[in-house]
Amino acid sequence: MAGRNPDRGVSVSTVLARRLGGELLRMREGCGMRQTHAAEALSASVAKVAKMERGLVPVRDPDVRALCHLYGQDDPKGIDRLLALAKADRDRRKAKGWWNQYPHLKAQIEYVALEDIATELRTWQLAFVPGLLQTADYARALAVGNGAWKDLDEIESFVAARMARQARLAGERPLHLWAVLHEGALRQLVGGRDVMRAQLEHLLDAAQLPNVRVQIVPFIAGAHPGMTSAFTLVSFAEPGALDVVQADTVSTKVWLESETDAAHHDAIFDRITRLGLAQHNSVSLIDSIRKEM
Repeated sequence: MAGRNPDRGVSVSTVLARRLGGELLRMREGCGMRQTHAAEALSASVAKVAKMERGLVPVRDPDVRALCHLYGQDDPKGIDRLLALAKADRDRRKAKGWWNQYPHLKAQIEYVALEDIATELRTWQLAFVPGLLQTADYARALAVGNGAWKDLDEIESFVAARMARQARLAGERPLHLWAVLHEGALRQLVGGRDVMRAQLEHLLDAAQLPNVRVQIVPFIAGAHPGMTSAFTLVSFAEPGALDVVQADTVSTKVWLESETDAAHHDAIFDRITRLGLAQHNSVSLIDSIRKEM
């Protein structure tokens, strides 16, 4: 995604840059300004502002600060998040982010970079435990079962990358995670009974964290709007900041970045959670399945 556009040598847009550009566009339109006003504030061309808002070029910190000032954005946390997003995009393009030490994150670098600056994830999973809650043995068994990698070193690199991501659930600004899983994900014998039992124990431990909520949708819930696909909503702190939706297909990751898509998936997630068990009942179900193992 970070290649070169043969048309005038402009960098191709990335998910991160489009995220930042969309925020800047929303702020500009919210205060009734035109691209010409932004161009004057930056001593730049209108074409450059248009490229920034479309995510076609990296954005410098001084430009972010200047536009925030112009648009009346005076919330330090909001400005810091936009600066972090701009830096994450520049690092992505220059391969400097921490995630780049794990080559097998390549297919999901944009997602991991967004996850690194997000405040909340809401994820719906049909078939497996989400990556942030996986044990190393479970992640390894998933990689082996996937069949995409034959080299054991590649699999271990994948597992190490997945474990590194879990640091976001701890620290001074821990990520808030709401993981909703279908009961089938708990019963699928990934790696065998011993691996699965340890995974369920890990899930029970994670559910005790103040920033983690685990909810199970049981088989008896019947038909629901989440049966067709899994997805994750990536959210940010500021009121009005748009969510990003990420969904997997067999061959790629799909990004849904519009306000309409975010609202649609937010509504679906809400409907799924209404069919799920309460937190304590979810924990009880996980524990009962663990004992069956």
